[in-house]
Amino acid sequence: MKLVAFLTVAAMLALPVSGSEIAAGRFSAGDLTGWGNMDFNGKTVYTITQHDGRTALQAYSNHAASGLLKKVSFKPADYPIVRWSWNVERPLPREDVTRKSGDDFAARVYVIFPRGFFKWQNRALNYVWASRMPKGSFASSPYTSNSAVIAVESGNGKAGTWVTEERNIYEDYRKAFGSDPPPVGAVAVMTDTDNTGDEVTAWYGDITFVRSPQAALPPRP
Repeated sequence: MKLVAFLTVAAMLALPVSGSEIAAGRFSAGDLTGWGNMDFNGKTVYTITQHDGRTALQAYSNHAASGLLKKVSFKPADYPIVRWSWNVERPLPREDVTRKSGDDFAARVYVIFPRGFFKWQNRALNYVWASRMPKGSFASSPYTSNSAVIAVESGNGKAGTWVTEERNIYEDYRKAFGSDPPPVGAVAVMTDTDNTGDEVTAWYGDITFVRSPQAALPPRP
């Protein structure tokens, strides 16, 4: 199961961070330090490349599912805002968040919250570029209620363009799970097509956690 493996690794010890922001993903600098592969069913190919004038992390998936994960450690109350950019070739037409056979997305950004020794206790916010889920909607993963799937983008309207996102992980966790969040343990990205048997390419820009929603947006890489 994709999510369980992510949560198991995230429960391991992560290094603490400090400062005004946490630069979890510095893909625009070609930096994959601290990012490790998580293979599930086949292998999504992740490479640093140039796309549309940017240096970015490219993900190519053909009937495959694997992700990249980086362990971090901080309190969501201290760094409540996550910002990232992404670009998808297209969303997946056979996506269906209500069924395991449709649990694929062209692009995902996970924020993972270890909550104890047992992996089934851990939770995740799973931000996705959807095809069929309405933008802004929440759903539970068909594998576990401990993963909240949140459609940050939906449909083909912005496909092929870079889109910058901003989410409040503290508020999203409370909405999804009805309680205050524990410390964050990891961040991950995944482009997966193993369940739908599809093929897609996506690109990920930098991923940053910041202290204040009033902080200025970083310059485009």
